[in-house]
Amino acid sequence: MNKRRLSALIGLLLLGGCSLAPDYQPPTHTVSQFYLNQATPGTQPGGESPLAWWHQFQDPELDALVLAAQRQNISLKIASQRIQQAQAYQESIASFKVPTLSLGGGYTDARLSENGALTGPAVSPLALPGALGGGTAQLMDRDPTAAFVGVNASWELDLFGRIDSLSQAAAIRTEQAQIMRKGLITAMTADVINNYLQYRGAEERSRIAADTVRSQQATLAMVESLQRSGYGSDLDLANARAALASTRASLPLLATARSVHLNRMALLLGEPVAKTETRFSQRPLPAMTALIPTGLPASLLTRRPDVASAERAIAAQNQELGAAIAARYPKVFLTGSPGLVAGDLDDLFRSGSTSWMLGAGFSWDLFDGGRGEARVKAQQAGLEEAALSYQHTVNAAFNEVETALIAYGNSQQYRDALHQASQQAELALGKARSLYRAGLVDQLRVLDAERQQNSLRDAEVVARLGTATNVVLLHKALGGDWQAPQPTEG
Repeated sequence: MNKRRLSALIGLLLLGGCSLAPDYQPPTHTVSQFYLNQATPGTQPGGESPLAWWHQFQDPELDALVLAAQRQNISLKIASQRIQQAQAYQESIASFKVPTLSLGGGYTDARLSENGALTGPAVSPLALPGALGGGTAQLMDRDPTAAFVGVNASWELDLFGRIDSLSQAAAIRTEQAQIMRKGLITAMTADVINNYLQYRGAEERSRIAADTVRSQQATLAMVESLQRSGYGSDLDLANARAALASTRASLPLLATARSVHLNRMALLLGEPVAKTETRFSQRPLPAMTALIPTGLPASLLTRRPDVASAERAIAAQNQELGAAIAARYPKVFLTGSPGLVAGDLDDLFRSGSTSWMLGAGFSWDLFDGGRGEARVKAQQAGLEEAALSYQHTVNAAFNEVETALIAYGNSQQYRDALHQASQQAELALGKARSLYRAGLVDQLRVLDAERQQNSLRDAEVVARLGTATNVVLLHKALGGDWQAPQPTEG
């Protein structure tokens, strides 16, 4: 076959290239126009959550903590490395679509044995008959040398799109890795905010407990004084001491809670606990006052990283199925080796030293015991699994939003009711103390009023903490971009 015919064959094969991957259509999901719990207090339909929505807590220490975590978190750094790995793998697969060229060269110097069974007669001097002029001659040089330099080229023609499908699948997996990193940012940031809220809640409860201890100590001193004067009873004294001991018992538990959440924040920031502790001053538990936009249900499919990742998994599996189908068809290869060859290094770059070889071939597994068909079936099952996983992820996403809306609405009602109860308990305590000083009620009534008021103050903090936590859960369920804005360089 001459060069012209070989070139025509190559062009024909290239024009015949195609993809055997099934046509991919992104999955669709029918959604309602509004959420079932759309009318939840503290929310508004439509719109989207603002970037860095946690700024609405109006707590600069929380803002700085989230920014530091997104810069320093080790899990995020690992996710970034996985993206680079996926990109490198995609580039590696895509490289098979172009020819592979390698440059080679060398020089050889050998000596052949005159006593060798095969080479001996060829390199030994032979006596020539007189008719040929006499003398001696050798059929081969006993000390042959050779020099060569050239290029080797090989290329698999992707006639049925196997390599292209693998390349596209790898590119989609790279997109999936990037989406998964966004999801990790969401989960990690939510974890940081929640631990910060729990830390502040434990701090505030500790302050309430400390105030209660001081109040109960003063009450105990008054009861002891009355008891010594003969106006108090042993029962009043025992009740006062029991109340004080009970409140003191809660202090180490609250200190443990603060330490646990501080350590978790240090782990999320990837830094020593001592450094994390220096980030905080004494501040109250933050509260969200702004309305939370819930967006439209249809936008949830694009805002949530887990849904987007599940869709990309279907697309990648579809391409991998195409590669498995194409692998059952013939593979066509082209090879070429142009170069320079000479028996002497000095002659290597002279005219006449050029050499070349071109070749074309194919391979086709006509029988493999059903291995190729099994691979196709496995990829088809994987595609169906990815589609079902997507459906499950979508259903779980809508369920999570509805649950978060209910929890947020109910937590606000619970918080408001406890706030009113706490106010009334404080009024009751003031009246009980006044009546006790006037001798109209016994100390037991005062202690009971103190216990009720302290319990409700603590419960109110827990309720406020629950509402703030549900704010985080609702924003997490709604998805969106959780990347903290980077401060501009001054």
